[in-house]
Amino acid sequence: MSDTPRFLREPHDPGDPNPWLATYLDDSIPVAEECKRLWLADSSSRSRQFLLPIVRPIARLFIILFQLLRTLLPRAFASPRALHRILEFNMRHFVSPNANQLIFRHFWFGSEILAFIARNTRGVDVKTSPLKLTRLEEIRDNAYLKHDINLFNFVIALNQQLRANNLELAPIERLDFSDISDGPPPIEPMPDCWMNFVDLESAIEMYTPIYQLFLSDNDFWRASNSLQFDETIGIYVCRLLGSSEYLGLVNNRHPMVPLSTLRAGFRLVLHGLATETVHELLVRHKRAQSA
Repeated sequence: MSDTPRFLREPHDPGDPNPWLATYLDDSIPVAEECKRLWLADSSSRSRQFLLPIVRPIARLFIILFQLLRTLLPRAFASPRALHRILEFNMRHFVSPNANQLIFRHFWFGSEILAFIARNTRGVDVKTSPLKLTRLEEIRDNAYLKHDINLFNFVIALNQQLRANNLELAPIERLDFSDISDGPPPIEPMPDCWMNFVDLESAIEMYTPIYQLFLSDNDFWRASNSLQFDETIGIYVCRLLGSSEYLGLVNNRHPMVPLSTLRAGFRLVLHGLATETVHELLVRHKRAQSA
C-alpha cells in the first residue's frame, strides 16, 4: 500500500482549500476509512489527471469497433483464460497498488454482502460462491468472469426460492452479521515500483475493450448488465435492515433498462463504490447491534 496521500500531508490553506481533503473529511457517505484513503489517493494522482482524459475516448472507440466485430463473429478470439492472464500481468506490472487493493476489496466485500443476504433471508437456503482473493495469481482463475456469474446465479436462486415458498425479503428482529468483516481484508501487499502508476479509472477504461475482445458477445453483455443490479442488491439489504437511508447513493440505473456497453468503464467505478457503501453500512449496523 502507498504512503500517506499528499492531501493529508500538506497543511490546509484556507485561501486554496484542497478538494480531496474536503471529500476525505466529509462523513456524510458511509465509506470505510481505508477505502477513502485508497480511493482519493488514486483519484488525485497524476495518472487520473492526465492519462484518463486521453485513454477514455480511445477506449470507447475500440468498444465500438469490437462490438462491430462481435456482430459478425460473436465468439472470435474468445478466451477467458487468456483474458485473465493478461489482466493479472497488467495488474502486477502497471496498475497502482492503491487501485489493486480496491479491486481485491471489491471481490471480498461483494462476496460478504451476498452471503449476508442469503443468511438473513427467511425460508431460503441459497449457496454462495465467495471470491475472497488474497494474491494476484488468483486472478488467473477466471476471477472477473466468476464474479459476474455468481451475482446472476445468486439473484436467480434467491428469487426462485422466495417465489416457490410465497415469501419476500423483510426485516428480522436480530440480524446475523457473521459474514460481514469489520476491518481490511487480508490481502497481500501489491507490487509498487515506478511502473505501477496507472490509476483505477484509467485501468478500467483501458481494460474494458480488452475484456470485450477476449469474451464472447454473450459473456461481455452479461458482465455489462450485471452492473444494473447495484440497486437490486441495495434494495435487498435495505429490506433486511428496515431502512433505505443510503439507497440513493447506490446508482447504476434501473435493472430492467440495460445501458450501452460504451460507458461500462465509468459504471464499473460506480459499481465499486456502491459495494463499498453497502458494506460499510452493514459494518456500522453490526457495530451498533453489538453495542
